[in-house]
Amino acid sequence: MNTHSQLEAAEKALTFTFAKIDTKVKKNLQRVLQAFRDHKVGAHHFAGVSGYGHDDLGRQVLDRVFAQVMGAEAAAVRVQFVSGTHAIASTLYGVLRPGDEMLAVAGPPYDTLEEVIGVRGQGQGSLKEFGIHYRQLELTKAGTINWQMLGKAVQPQTRLVFIQRSCGYDWRPSLSIDDIARIVESVKQQNPNTVCCIDNCYGEFVEDREPTMVGADLIAGSLIKNPGGTIATAGGYIAGKADLVEQAACRLTSPGIGLAGGATLDQTRLMLQGLFLAPQMVGEAMKGNHLTAHVFSALGYPVNPSPDAPRRDVIQGIQLGSAEKLVAFCRAIQQYSPIGAYLDPAPATMPGYKSHLVMAGGTFIDGSTSELSADGPLREPYVAFCQGGTHWTHVAIALEAAIAAVGPA
Repeated sequence: MNTHSQLEAAEKALTFTFAKIDTKVKKNLQRVLQAFRDHKVGAHHFAGVSGYGHDDLGRQVLDRVFAQVMGAEAAAVRVQFVSGTHAIASTLYGVLRPGDEMLAVAGPPYDTLEEVIGVRGQGQGSLKEFGIHYRQLELTKAGTINWQMLGKAVQPQTRLVFIQRSCGYDWRPSLSIDDIARIVESVKQQNPNTVCCIDNCYGEFVEDREPTMVGADLIAGSLIKNPGGTIATAGGYIAGKADLVEQAACRLTSPGIGLAGGATLDQTRLMLQGLFLAPQMVGEAMKGNHLTAHVFSALGYPVNPSPDAPRRDVIQGIQLGSAEKLVAFCRAIQQYSPIGAYLDPAPATMPGYKSHLVMAGGTFIDGSTSELSADGPLREPYVAFCQGGTHWTHVAIALEAAIAAVGPA
């Protein structure tokens, strides 16, 4: 069967799956529209405020809309967050104090948080340097939460439990909302004062609930991933309990300013429009992930998640088995990207990461993984992590080239 026929067969097999995704998109979009309606969003909210950003009505309504969509008491949606890692770091520095303990319960965190915590790098103001202790629970051999260990892991000094929703660069199942609800319940039974903080990157709108709807105290993420809908040009967000959001905002700005400052630099319309588009964009990315898994599984490659597994984020892993195939795969995706199709991705170092990376990122917003991208660290077992996709048909076109580039396993 040729490449085109393989894709057509996969598309036909996924008809029912695609319809189920559309149903979920509709439910999430209804929630977004309700928040826009409840807070009377109008064109006057698009006007930006310069300088300190005091009394920015657009920023204030954006925060309230975002909080309602996420089922949270408060939110801080800011262009001043340079990445999801920055937003997450602000929550950690905002909540934790010297002598506190941070406990990661889903194995090691994403690479870019290692230097924030202090398990790698030269300090430069890491949590470790400020006297904050770190501990992590390893996953089971199957890559799942060690529920038995979790049930007795929280100590009196455990101020914050950190939960990474997505698999990141690990070959493990990403966490479902039900998983997160169970973790939160276990933590609160052991110590109700422990803050449950979620790295929500790549997971927004994949399910019809968010972690803050099932008891999480804080969530944080990037606007150039799911919730920006490929329209937001920069930024990140924090949402959750009002006092904790304010503490995190004081790390972004300063104590005494917190949520009250931060000019939106005429980006409010794009952030609001991106939030409106986000459920649809996430739905298209999920369809592209199912298609990718279906095709490459049929070619004999291990994939994570499996073709028919429920989606928990917008990342699809393909275990290619060699550096050559990983580079070839990313180059094929780049050639069918709208921006920089003439470029050949090459492995290189990247700030915050411990391994060389190869990355296909021909996106309109630099680093926007809600648009179609593919990347992976140059280390065994050489996994390509496909992310995003504004429409699944673009993913299908790019996959034709990727299949031709790497061939069967």
